[in-house]
Amino acid sequence: MDTLRIILLGPPGAGKGTQAKSMSESLGLVHISSGDLLRDHQNRGTELGMTARDYMKKGLLVPDNLIIGMIEERIKMEDVESGYILDGFPRTVQQAQSLEKALENQGESIDKVANIVVSDQELIHRLGGRWICRQCQQPFHEINSPPQIEGKCDTCNGELYQREDDTSDAVVQRIKVFGEQTNPLIEYYSTRGTLVSIDGEGSIEQVRQSLIGAVS
Repeated sequence: MDTLRIILLGPPGAGKGTQAKSMSESLGLVHISSGDLLRDHQNRGTELGMTARDYMKKGLLVPDNLIIGMIEERIKMEDVESGYILDGFPRTVQQAQSLEKALENQGESIDKVANIVVSDQELIHRLGGRWICRQCQQPFHEINSPPQIEGKCDTCNGELYQREDDTSDAVVQRIKVFGEQTNPLIEYYSTRGTLVSIDGEGSIEQVRQSLIGAVS
């Protein structure tokens, strides 16, 4: 199979992380999560990670140049020769343009941008019932995938908690902000002919099959 470089887009609650992990295993691609990358740099105490932490301590957004620096470094590593799935990046047209420039310098480009489409009503339902393990970050849902023991993680027995941004009012705001940020990004990739839209309201397996069919 030729090298595949994929971007996975979708609102909070669309299941990007789950699908990216599953697709990476099915297609033999590296899953690159911007959130995981940021945490890794902070844990290793790199210059990029420490600078990012300073911004986060002040309640500020991590500047684009720091995130892009981490992504650029990661996509130059040997293990991504067969390709990768970018999850959580880019989030803005400016980030997309910076990524495009970085790839051009390597003689590369993004092959497909898969946008998982989920209605606002469904997102509110999904996120409003979501609980996360404090220790291993495993997600659960009080209706769709409840834990075996209430309040406890099935994987590590850690305590489950609901993030502040998963309350109903916060979810509505997150969806609004996502739309404002991402609609121009969807238009940007649409004009380049790389965008494919996937119905994200089927089962996890149905969405997975649709994604794999669209990007392969």
